[in-house]
Amino acid sequence: MIRIELQLALNYQVDAQGADFVFNIHAAQTACQQVTFENLWVSQPVQTQVHTDAYSGNRYMRLHAQQGELNVKYVATVDLIHHMADPNHIAEVPVQALPPEVLGYIYPSRYCQSDRLLKLASNNFGHLPQGYGRVLAVRDWVQRHVAFTSNSSTSNTSAIDTLIGQVGICRDFAHLMVALCRALNMPARFTTGTDYGADPVLGPPDFHAYVEVFVGDRWYIFDPSGTAIPMGLIRFGTGRDAADVAFATIFGNVQAHAPVLLATAVVNPVIGAVMPQHTQQALSTDGNPVRLVV
Repeated sequence: MIRIELQLALNYQVDAQGADFVFNIHAAQTACQQVTFENLWVSQPVQTQVHTDAYSGNRYMRLHAQQGELNVKYVATVDLIHHMADPNHIAEVPVQALPPEVLGYIYPSRYCQSDRLLKLASNNFGHLPQGYGRVLAVRDWVQRHVAFTSNSSTSNTSAIDTLIGQVGICRDFAHLMVALCRALNMPARFTTGTDYGADPVLGPPDFHAYVEVFVGDRWYIFDPSGTAIPMGLIRFGTGRDAADVAFATIFGNVQAHAPVLLATAVVNPVIGAVMPQHTQQALSTDGNPVRLVV
């Protein structure tokens, strides 16, 4: 088991008209990711509403802020009890057998134009044996062809832009991998979390984007940027691309400051909590397997 203590702080300056916020900063609750403690603090005396999506587990918090400073702080203790599997025994799922709830993740989306990458995906990965190993080949190809470069993209950068520019941040690596997997008829989704284990030379701790691909009977974790330790990733949200799971979506005139995050692993032999580490095993925090169509 991995136990992560999370601290997160967001700070905004809201203008006279006020602003509406939709946050996705609560750790998702699944059978494999258990939030054992959490606390939310909002500086303004405003009402908050939290909605949990029934399938993804995404937890969206909505509030209307008044003029002035808005501070939001979230702390949580999260236990990650990963499902681990032998990658050699994980097969791809034919489209006709995909569960209905994952079908939406094989289509092109705003930032993941998989329909424009069909030939590229076929030329590079079409000859490979189908299964978890082919997903790894996509991940490794993205790592080889894109250089991690801070401040090299914008919120409008798409998978095609990253392919052409060959530079990006974690968000861009994830979009490109998602698009390539979908071009191979593999459901893939954009996932947000924290960058646990990232090299400090890349900057202070931050939100992190990675990928989950549906192979076998569940969603498995892949980190195409290669900057984090996947075993230490806490999932906030999953979606078709970054537009679905921004940590903060803002409606109004607001000045935002850089988020402050800290994710600390707790080692406790009594409860079996160990340090996150890189592993060759396939990892999932998605909980129970999804029933395939037969």
